[in-house]
Amino acid sequence: MDSFPPTLADADARIAAVHPVAYARTRNALDGAVSGLSPYITHGMVTLAHVLSGVAAQHTLDVQHKFVSELGWREYFRHVWHHRGDGILHSLHEGPLPDAAYARELPADIRQACTGVPVVDEAVRVLNATGMLHNHARLWLASYVVHVRKVQWRVGADWLYGHLLDGDLASNHLSWQWVAGTGSRKPYLFNADNVARYAPPSWHSPGTVIDTSYEALDILARRPAPCEPANGRPHVDGVGVIEPALTGVPPSTSGVMAPNAAAVAGRDVWLVHPWNLGPLPTTLPADALVIGVFVADVHRAWPWSERRWHFVGSRMAELATDRWSGDAAAIGAALQGARTVRSIDDPHLTPWLTRWAACDAAPTLFPPVDRRCDSFSQWWTRATRGLTSVADLRAGTRAPAS
Repeated sequence: MDSFPPTLADADARIAAVHPVAYARTRNALDGAVSGLSPYITHGMVTLAHVLSGVAAQHTLDVQHKFVSELGWREYFRHVWHHRGDGILHSLHEGPLPDAAYARELPADIRQACTGVPVVDEAVRVLNATGMLHNHARLWLASYVVHVRKVQWRVGADWLYGHLLDGDLASNHLSWQWVAGTGSRKPYLFNADNVARYAPPSWHSPGTVIDTSYEALDILARRPAPCEPANGRPHVDGVGVIEPALTGVPPSTSGVMAPNAAAVAGRDVWLVHPWNLGPLPTTLPADALVIGVFVADVHRAWPWSERRWHFVGSRMAELATDRWSGDAAAIGAALQGARTVRSIDDPHLTPWLTRWAACDAAPTLFPPVDRRCDSFSQWWTRATRGLTSVADLRAGTRAPAS
């Protein structure tokens, strides 16, 4: 539970430990110098600007540095979500095969980590044990699911999102689309040589379906028939890996209650939510009431693992004595008697938050790009136009990009 302690101190310690040169050189390796900051960023405990400021205070960076561009990917995915809305949950365009060619159920041998392809099985074991997975391993896993086993990308994306501590609908689902070839020009493929280069020996997969050339894998990706697992048998203990349960409600021990209109009547309210867990604004009135909310409409559709409920719930309890869980209608009704309600917007909750509260925009690092961009390179060119240094980003001295 504590590999990622849900505290600002742990987030700041990770920021202080970032070495951009090592990050750029080794980030593709599973034991590379990655930051481990994504759960804290996803849940709004730290902003991208705070991360960049902390790293740039100790290291010389320019706007084109790999570490900076990787921060950009998160904002790019949010840019696509802003322009596409729920369209990100559907294929942006056709991939190597029509959507109808792919299965709508994830095979049990993948869920149980007994496919017989070590890189896949190790990835699932790590995911189930930690709630996290190196980005390269996520790409490998998604590529196997979609292009080898012919499972529709949305099925895989929904499954992975549920188990990730840092699950973000834009970053997760658009990454799966990038792998699937429905959000990019071609499918992402990988082979055993690629795994051997970037992963430890237990992940190496010689003699398996991925131990072949990229040309052969491309042909495989465009062939409708799925490859059967190399080894569908359970492990020697009689069962495969047990998949953690997902639930759409907070644990009964979390101290969360039903919405309570009497508690907020006539009060100034600041709402915190799972994507707004950073420090409270210094401008809050002294007697403002901080309320944490879990909107059941969201969590029924996108259930979480116990690990993620613990991460989010622990941090929310530090910010808000009163924490509610309920349908959006019940939360909205309870808030009607408040004098004022304020919060920070987030696209996971926008349909409801903007009706309940005066919402500040979620903080960004890069200037907004008004015109929809369908590739990261297009967005990056526009977002960084006119920026001469990281200091420009840190200072916020930039104009909107068209």
